[in-house]
Parts: sequence; structure tokens; C-alpha cells
Amino acid sequence: MARRKRAEHHEEHMDEGWLLPYSDLMTLLLALFIVLFASSQVDQKKVAKMAEAFNAAFNSSGSAAAILDDSPSMVEPTAEKDMPQNEDLSKKQKQMQENAQLLDLKKGIDQYIVENNLSKKLHTVLSEDGLLIRIRDSALFPSGSAELIPGSRQFGSQIAKMLKNIPQKVVISGHTDNVPISNGQFPSNWELSSLRAINFMKYLLDQDALPPERFSAIGYGQYRPIADNSTPEGKAKNRRVEVLIMRNYKM
Repeated sequence: MARRKRAEHHEEHMDEGWLLPYSDLMTLLLALFIVLFASSQVDQKKVAKMAEAFNAAFNSSGSAAAILDDSPSMVEPTAEKDMPQNEDLSKKQKQMQENAQLLDLKKGIDQYIVENNLSKKLHTVLSEDGLLIRIRDSALFPSGSAELIPGSRQFGSQIAKMLKNIPQKVVISGHTDNVPISNGQFPSNWELSSLRAINFMKYLLDQDALPPERFSAIGYGQYRPIADNSTPEGKAKNRRVEVLIMRNYKM
């Protein structure tokens, strides 16, 4: 009987009971990391990268992988992530609205130019900077002078009415040809172009109580030509005053 009992003795195995609490501990640690990430509103992409790293490190633990696979549902995309898209959409809408407003203004000015046969004196251009009203100097001033002629006041008043209700800033610039001027009043074309811009701006501001904080004036002299100064026609085009209605939202 003693021999039979010794024959039934089984081979002993190493106790592996410690693996279960170790796996549970690692699972709890992983869950803790995910909760910390969720509470700090971490970007979804960072959570995904962390999940990949932990999955690679603990591939043998099925429960850990399952928790990380469910992480997208635990961490919601933050409002900050969606904010740039909303801002871009809002900016596009404002650009379109402003462009439509400037187009309507251009059409109104162009209609006035046609109705009053002013096509040789006034011209409008819509660009990425804004709506530009270009006025020949002969329509505003005598040669070599910065005093407005009486005939300029009629369309000056009309332009002022159109500028009254717009929200944009307005820059008025004076330009000359390359023929030097030097007299007691104007030592150079800088002074002539600057005073012409200022005088026309003052006239506009006196009409319909336009807000002066939206207006500015500058003189460029002969240094921003739009035509060749070697011909009389080119010189005539370069002698001008420009009214730029600046875009608030660049295209």
C-alpha cells in the first residue's frame, strides 16, 4: 500500500497565482492614466498615441488592451479643437458679406459716374485691399494748387454720402507726376500731394458729419505712378487723388 501511494505522487508546479493581482494592478494603473488624461482635456490624438504605446508594452494583458481600445469614447474632443474651424467659417462668411457690400457700393458709384459723364475723371477698382476710387487731379484742383475747384464739390458731396454708413476705414492719398515743383508754398511734390489729400479729406468730413476717426490722409508725391511719366497722357494719369475703402477682412 505504501508503494502505491508513492507512485501516485504528482510533479509540483511553480505557483503562478501572483500573475492575477499583478495584471489587475496594471489595469488599474492604465485606467488611472486615462482618467487623468480625460480630466485635463488632452487632445484625442495624444490619447491614441498613448494607447498604442501601452498596447505595445502590455500586449499580453487582454483587459488592458480592452480599456485602451475604448478610450475614444472616454475622452470627448475638446471645444478648443473645433474652435479654429468655426473661426475660419465665420471669417469666410464675413469676407463674403464685406465683398458683397463693397460690390454694391462700387455699382452705385459706377452708376453715378455714367449718369454724370464723369468716366474721364473718376474710376473705381475693387482689389484685395478694398474699393479704390481714383480721381484725376484736374477734376479737383487747378494745376500746381491744392485748393479745391468749385466743380469738384458736387461729386465730392456724392462720394461723402456713399461713405457715410460704411464700417471700413478710409485712406485718401495724393499723387503727382515726376515734374518737380518748387515754390514758396510747395518745396516739393511731397507737400503738394499731401496737402491735396488733406484738403479733399477735410471736404469729405464736412459733409454729412462723417466720423473722422475712420479717415486718414497721405501724400506719395511722384513715387507711386500708375502710368509712364514719359508721355503727357501718362503724367495726367499719375496726377490723381485716391480714396481707398479698406477691407476689414482681406480676401
